[in-house]
Amino acid sequence: MRLFALKASEELGASIAGALDCALDPHEERDFEDGEHKARPLVSVRGEDVYVVHSLNGTPAASANDKLCKLLFFIAACKENGAASVTAIAPYLAYARKDRQTKARDPVTTKYVAQLFEAAGADCVMVLQAHNLAAFQNAYRCRTLHLDTRKLFTPIIKELVAGQPVAVVSPDGGGMKRAQLLKETYEAETGESAGFGFMEKRRSRGVVSGTLFAGEVKDASVFIFDDMIGSGGTMVRAARACREHGASRVYALAAHGLFGEGSEDLFASDAIDGVLVTDSVRTAVEAKVRTEKLRIVPVGPLIANAIRCLRGNGSLSDLLGMED
Repeated sequence: MRLFALKASEELGASIAGALDCALDPHEERDFEDGEHKARPLVSVRGEDVYVVHSLNGTPAASANDKLCKLLFFIAACKENGAASVTAIAPYLAYARKDRQTKARDPVTTKYVAQLFEAAGADCVMVLQAHNLAAFQNAYRCRTLHLDTRKLFTPIIKELVAGQPVAVVSPDGGGMKRAQLLKETYEAETGESAGFGFMEKRRSRGVVSGTLFAGEVKDASVFIFDDMIGSGGTMVRAARACREHGASRVYALAAHGLFGEGSEDLFASDAIDGVLVTDSVRTAVEAKVRTEKLRIVPVGPLIANAIRCLRGNGSLSDLLGMED
């Protein structure tokens, strides 16, 4: 086996390697003056099962395009040089939000990215908490693995509520199934019942609207659950609605803490008591120094367990959040 972590994903790669009790394999990355780049393994990959870690969130240092292109080239280089298989581990998968046409002549970028991975030679694509699970699974012809964060968050929810009533809320209609599954997991793991709610949200041409809130959150500790936090505006809208309906405490939960422009308002909001995300992207770890509200949940052990299952033909059902 070979395990590589590309630039800006080294900390996550080291966490995965530590959980596997192995070392990251060395590789080279070079950036040229004209914006082009190359990356190559510095050890033989011939006949090896190769795992490449790279979260594809854009930052000022490297755009989502740069990261995606570099990962694709590295996959192709490994296959070119005899790798038996290559698994792309992209905990945060770029371009996953545009999974259907909503305006005339819209692109379906989820499908196009899948075609690029397949063309580069990826045998498997592993992600964490996809934006739309059905769209992700249906876009690929190669094998896909979707890792779920529900069992990572459930023990922390139990710790935070300290016996108070719990409610799980989706910040928009599209995430209702995701939030419902977290509610069910919490109930199964703790034996306690939990309330449920959702916030109306419509986005058209960059304008967000919708004020309807449905759910029983009065006197409850509310956990607003989404796949990612960008600016945090969606979370703040939902948190304020929960407060207006009597929630005693409100927490924002997401797999990916992108924390882009405007996220300072999320941490400053008096409607939110805490923010929980995984370390799937470096921006989440970097944001920890800016606020005491943020708690980071390590995801390296979960990914390491998935790699063990792939290599040993073990059961993936529990990791994928599926019932037998």
